[in-house]
Amino acid sequence: EWRTPAAILEKLIAYEAVHEIQGWGDLRRRLADDRRCFAFFHPALIDEPLIFVEVALTNEISSQIAPLIDSPPDDSQGGKPSTAIFYSISNCQAGLSGISFGNLLIKQVVDALSTELPSIRHFATLSPIPGFRAWLDRTLQNDPPAFMKEAEFKQLGEPGWAGDPIRRAKLKPLLTKLCALYLTSTNAKGRALDPVARFHLGNGASIERINWEGDLSERGLAQSGGLMVNYRYGPDDIVGNHEAYAGRGEIAISLKVRGKLP
Repeated sequence: EWRTPAAILEKLIAYEAVHEIQGWGDLRRRLADDRRCFAFFHPALIDEPLIFVEVALTNEISSQIAPLIDSPPDDSQGGKPSTAIFYSISNCQAGLSGISFGNLLIKQVVDALSTELPSIRHFATLSPIPGFRAWLDRTLQNDPPAFMKEAEFKQLGEPGWAGDPIRRAKLKPLLTKLCALYLTSTNAKGRALDPVARFHLGNGASIERINWEGDLSERGLAQSGGLMVNYRYGPDDIVGNHEAYAGRGEIAISLKVRGKLP
């Protein structure tokens, strides 16, 4: 929280890996009453977080990152938010990169928030899709999907489409379909192609919704054409989803996402 020693708060600014913290004012907003930040520590590194997750307390599953981060504190909830949005998780120690702290941290945060705020019924992420554009470029070059029209193929082959709102809007139905295909595709080991998807699906989440223009930052457009995704953590479904994914490579998806598949 904001009263945490400055030596630790400085590390949050330095280690934030998903959505850069723009100084102390931005950090203070991320630690306001309608926000939470949880971290793991170790006695050998007293002032060094091992990993931390940032959470927004809302009344809906958020679809865009900029309003979520930049909006002023929301007093309309009356202290009873219905939804917890995990919008950033950052590993802090490069030497521990092979150790998976994230799954345990998220599960403990779900338990902690359920106890602190019984009004919360929905737990979801607002996540980037960092591998989408690279996959899309490879797919168009090597094995374009049969459902794509020649004109669509040409449009996606033109440079600069991601940064052009008009061209991007024309491609919306196609891009959301391709993104759904990407997120639900697996490799030879039965694991999701996208690294963030692998993390959340492996933890027992399901793919809830693909968000058009969820992240219009330079990084978001370069990685995913501006798209983001919500992964839902249903307390009653986590174990079943994890077992289906880990054992059989089955990815849990909502009807909304299923409807976008070709």
